[in-house]
Amino acid sequence: MNLNHWFEKGITYGEYEKGLTDHEENYNKIYEQFTLPADAEFFKQVADSNVRTTIIAEPWCGHCMMNLPIFKNLAEKTDMDTRVCLRDTHPELMDAYETDGKRVIPIFVFIDKEGNEIAKWGPRAPETTEIQKEVLKDMPEKGAPDYDEMFKVKVKELSSTFAGNEDLWQEIYQDMKQTIKTAL
Repeated sequence: MNLNHWFEKGITYGEYEKGLTDHEENYNKIYEQFTLPADAEFFKQVADSNVRTTIIAEPWCGHCMMNLPIFKNLAEKTDMDTRVCLRDTHPELMDAYETDGKRVIPIFVFIDKEGNEIAKWGPRAPETTEIQKEVLKDMPEKGAPDYDEMFKVKVKELSSTFAGNEDLWQEIYQDMKQTIKTAL
């Protein structure tokens, strides 16, 4: 699949950020407080590679709230051209990047100039998955009378955890970095 088509259909970070509602405060907090480590050699390698990124995401997504601002710092540092394709607007793209048969986001697709995928990251770093499993371990079955209410409570807890865990942000960055490095 030539991914240049999807890259061109994508929106900029600025356009994506205009759609933020529930997660805007935490998204901005992470973007402003996340600090890239000293990684000059890696930054130069990325900048010299001309790799581009298409991110499949949605403004309402808690994982997107955390992962996109972390990556935005890297993209800005390396002048990596990045576009966001909204999952619900582009289901055919999302279907090509399902995780265990589900439309789980965000997905970061790294492409070369010809539009070939050179790497994929997402939807989460392993550390994020562990935190999510722990927070959601006592959830009732989907469809249970108290499921919807409990889910809302757990989403708030996860959002708060994600927005306040700077060590997790660094682990996510390192996981993203490892994926990108293997492709360069």
